[in-house]
Amino acid sequence: MRAARFHAYGGAESLVIEQAPDPHPGPGEIRVRVAAAGVNPIDWKLRAGTLSQVIPLELPAIPGRDAVGVVDEIGDGVQGVSIGDRVFGLGGVTGATAELVILSAWAHAPDTWNDEQAAGAGLASVTAMRGLNALGSLAGRTLLVEGAAGGVGSAAVEIAVAQGATVIGTASERNHEFLTSLGAVPTTYGPGLAQRLSALAPHGVDIALDTAASGSLDDLVAITGDPTRVATVADHAGGQRLGTHVVNAENDSTLLSAAAELGRQGRYTPRIEQTYLLEGIADAHAHAERGRTRGKIVICV
Repeated sequence: MRAARFHAYGGAESLVIEQAPDPHPGPGEIRVRVAAAGVNPIDWKLRAGTLSQVIPLELPAIPGRDAVGVVDEIGDGVQGVSIGDRVFGLGGVTGATAELVILSAWAHAPDTWNDEQAAGAGLASVTAMRGLNALGSLAGRTLLVEGAAGGVGSAAVEIAVAQGATVIGTASERNHEFLTSLGAVPTTYGPGLAQRLSALAPHGVDIALDTAASGSLDDLVAITGDPTRVATVADHAGGQRLGTHVVNAENDSTLLSAAAELGRQGRYTPRIEQTYLLEGIADAHAHAERGRTRGKIVICV
């Protein structure tokens, strides 16, 4: 199969397109012929070697954790999916930016999503849902999403709105119209946030989800009045220091199915900033590293 790989830790230019061995699913896994794969922050952090002490990789490695495509091989013990089904989901921390990928968590992709949208849904929706679930019931509550224009943040906004929350989202001013289209009340991040929120939410902010790791956790705890009313999916050290909920993404088919159902209902549509061909993966990684994206970056395989 053709795949993007890196043979040593380094910059985006270390990525090459080459032939790699075809993978095969083990028990409880499926193999998918990839139509598109998402680009997530962990992809370029793993490639750069910044996580090598925590998550050492066997090189050469194929970046990418989430993808969409058609099932073409099924491992032992798998039920509820057939050869030819269109699914999206998650594999290991690497492996998705290739013609074939092994998934250990998946859901049937809704017809309301094109391949690019489905490719951008896997890690973003699971991360957002786990962060929101840590905060309890959302109905009737006012939620602040820090970093609301990014891949996880934009997913969290739509999913929270679908669950009955009033959502305020922080983003740069260029993304405020985008946040409004998602159903959030936009505001800027940074100094003076508490004062801005007092005007936008005169009855206060009940809960907050940090997706940005921008150093704002202390402020979010002060705004909500209780560290247990704050969850972070990005600033693990800060969250542990303050006693907030600290959430990691997990390969969870139940959450993927819930996201897909919201997609079928038209209540969650993964937002895509830009798509690249497989041959453009170095540019895609460089784009992702610059940050400040609006939604997801996707590789079309």
